[in-house]
Amino acid sequence: MGMKRRAAIGASLRRLLQGFILGGFAWGGGTPAQLWAEDVSRQSARTPPAWLRDGVIYEIFPRNFCSAGNFNGITARLDELKNLGVNIIWLMPIHPMGEKMRKGTIGSPYSVRDYYGINPDYGTKEDFQRLVSEAHKRGLKVIIDLVANHTAWDSVMMEHPEFYKHDASGKIIPPEKDWTDVAGLNYENPKLREYMITMLKYWIDPGSFDVDGFRCDVAFGVPTSFWEEARAELMKVKPDIMMLAEASKPDLLVKAFDCDYSWPLLSTLNDVLQKGAPASEFKRSWEQTRAQFPRGSCHLRMSDNHDEPRAVVRFGLKGALAASAFMFTLDGVPLLYNGMEVGDATGSGDPALFEKMPVFWDGKDRAPLRETYRDLIKLRKEHAAFRNDKVVWLRNSDDANLVTFMRMEGKEEFVVVINFSNRPQVGSVEVMHDEDFKPVKFAGLPEPPARGFPMFRLNGFEWRVYERTAK
Repeated sequence: MGMKRRAAIGASLRRLLQGFILGGFAWGGGTPAQLWAEDVSRQSARTPPAWLRDGVIYEIFPRNFCSAGNFNGITARLDELKNLGVNIIWLMPIHPMGEKMRKGTIGSPYSVRDYYGINPDYGTKEDFQRLVSEAHKRGLKVIIDLVANHTAWDSVMMEHPEFYKHDASGKIIPPEKDWTDVAGLNYENPKLREYMITMLKYWIDPGSFDVDGFRCDVAFGVPTSFWEEARAELMKVKPDIMMLAEASKPDLLVKAFDCDYSWPLLSTLNDVLQKGAPASEFKRSWEQTRAQFPRGSCHLRMSDNHDEPRAVVRFGLKGALAASAFMFTLDGVPLLYNGMEVGDATGSGDPALFEKMPVFWDGKDRAPLRETYRDLIKLRKEHAAFRNDKVVWLRNSDDANLVTFMRMEGKEEFVVVINFSNRPQVGSVEVMHDEDFKPVKFAGLPEPPARGFPMFRLNGFEWRVYERTAK
């Protein structure tokens, strides 16, 4: 259950700031909040496993991904995903859903009734084990959604009311007022922490399901101390486990998580493509995040996910592809949401989260997006320049509409040029050795001119990548 870039501060941070203020501490050069952020930014982020740092994540909503809406339907399409080039499959919650106080006809998968169970609509435990096993045979990792912040009202855990948050009258309450279909968990209770950690070990244990990690829903709503405790215990079972936080909270990346959501950049993407903000906002947003987060932080780069209306609806087909080109060539780990590679425009976010809305895979006269995505992923796989955190923003002739930056590793240099307006743009970029750069070809796109760089003419939402090998 995503919060759509809500800038909420975790309880641990609030307590920390209150301690600064009530304790009467004073420093020159900044507020307590600023100084806390600066302190975190001076630390180093934990190092992600190589398979995540070098990877591409594909998010699957099991009931919508295929007509069958189950694990076997996903297993049948693993070769297709492998061929696309992704290496990490993220399954949205696979557990039985709550029925009490549910929203919509079916209810949200983020209203979990039993963390140890399998949604019977998706299949059996054996079906899920087969899905994970077949994915591993193909070199694909599998992570599952962990909804640790709350449960369904008819959860099996209601036998332990002490596991939940209560109001002043002793009544169990939701974590947020309008999240009426779920009840909030209380991590001040050490027994709850123990229950959750034991449950997480169950899913990663090679003798049970052998999943490779977790995407942690509303991670900012759960104390950082729990995540750090859980991470330490889980690594005893699986040392190269992956943990992805649905959050944009710097301290989570110090010890607990390998990667988080780049919500600020996604918000900027919406501002530029929907509200007319200048494209220079991308550089500002990126630099602001770099300054606030621990050194070496890894962020999930996304333009589409289950909480947002589909990118092709928000930005149009060409705008959505330009957004993807941006996210796939920046630092961090890119995300594809199911059906994105065919331009699916089926509903997403509310109310689609509570209904069955299958991906429409075979639209008539669609652009060959799959081939373009395959080449973007191939570019990232074959060139380490796109898998490190070195991004050099380049000056161009029109930063209100154009984004230009360089990625480099060793002798390889790449320049990315994107027109974020819907109008043709004639422009130029400032880069050394410009005469040595040659355009990269992408399937499904017009072949770029072989000459002319660093000058270029781009149609609306057109983008290009140029490469050079230093001598």
